[in-house]
Amino acid sequence: MSDILIVDDERDIRELIADILQDEGFATRLAANADEAIAALNAAEPALMILDIWLKDSRMDGIDILKQVKRDNPSVPVVIISGHGNIEIAVAAIKQGAYDFIEKPFNIDQLMVVINRAMETSRLRRENSDLRRQGNGGVEMIGASAPFRRLRDQLDKVAKSNGRVMLTGEPGTGKELAARYVHAHSPRADAPFVTVPCATIEPERMEEVLFGRETPERGVEKGLLEQAHNGVIYFDEVADMPLGTQPKILRVLTEQQFTRAGGTDKVRVDLRVVSSTNRDLAVEIEAGRFRQELYDRLNVVPVAVPSLAERRDDIPALADHFVAWFAQSQGLTPRDLPEETLAALQAMKWPGNIRQLRNMIERVLILAEDSGPVQPAELEAQTGGSGHGEGLALGPAITALALREAREMFEREYLLTQIERFGGNISRTAQFVGMERSALHRKLKSLGVVGGIRAEDEVSGK
Repeated sequence: MSDILIVDDERDIRELIADILQDEGFATRLAANADEAIAALNAAEPALMILDIWLKDSRMDGIDILKQVKRDNPSVPVVIISGHGNIEIAVAAIKQGAYDFIEKPFNIDQLMVVINRAMETSRLRRENSDLRRQGNGGVEMIGASAPFRRLRDQLDKVAKSNGRVMLTGEPGTGKELAARYVHAHSPRADAPFVTVPCATIEPERMEEVLFGRETPERGVEKGLLEQAHNGVIYFDEVADMPLGTQPKILRVLTEQQFTRAGGTDKVRVDLRVVSSTNRDLAVEIEAGRFRQELYDRLNVVPVAVPSLAERRDDIPALADHFVAWFAQSQGLTPRDLPEETLAALQAMKWPGNIRQLRNMIERVLILAEDSGPVQPAELEAQTGGSGHGEGLALGPAITALALREAREMFEREYLLTQIERFGGNISRTAQFVGMERSALHRKLKSLGVVGGIRAEDEVSGK
């Protein structure tokens, strides 16, 4: 499953696309009609399919082929190519399961962006499916959005080295998962991964927990540093480390040795250090709560973990993953997440980030009255009227307006939310909201929104 199947009745188009893809390092197969396409699918499942809507002198059109592919080869992403007069049919193809569509004549850069995204999404789905079957989702990260891909690329690079990593980001974004990913993909993967929960260890016990102790009654009791020997020590929320402990940790980082509480012998350790924080450590240093020298030692490779608001495109995959995970780990009845429910999840506010999404999915499964699809109303019930759901709250700013102005405000905010949800993709936004793309462009222009940005913000450079 490593090549791309190109199905188009025009020989010039087939060969042009094949030449472009081969220049980019992809293997290709070509088909001119439905029979050749089905035969190619049966011979070997491709990594991706590029499919023309109209196929002359063929017993099946592109929509019919798409339906058969989604039935028999559901893991194969299908990119539809369509002439200018076929946009409505292409949008219908998206609803039938196509990944995306490209208009003829197509732009080569646009073609490659869509193909690379489709291939990446397909690969991630296969990997996540394999992990679920194995029952091991502990160190794998889920997503396909641009911020997620940047994060994973950074983690892949730092995993190969022995450099100290500082993970920053809001609570609940998955900083510990990122740390475990670094460990699992590093040369130390077979050695221990030990977490130091700096925020929950009592300050007076921190040094004993870290360094261990020696007493006549109990002998040697190893601390977390010693337990992590040859592996990774992860300082979770390092800003909460007591000020008095910080110079001792600094000394360990410098000398790679320490003395247990109550002991006299030096204990040598070989450690890789990963730390995380949701605070601005520059502010903590200025306030005298964190040592500049320790920060300099820990912050060799800074990596920012994006919030869920920056990764809205990943919410459907994350939600599906959590449903499967709770079904496997807790025996909860899995439930489908229909398109309208996923749309509601993407439109919600997530101050608690991935952790909050995970908790909501768990509650919805636990409190379910039946095994039917999860409805948007169930999500609203879980927010407890906190304003983080998809329910509409009419505040003074809107109730003071005339109906026409209020409607324009609602339309503007609704469309901006949908554009953000689909990562600025106007075609996907238009498909979801039920408008032709040209009509959506006109509506956005009339509302003062240009390219997904408010016109006044564009002028001011915000």
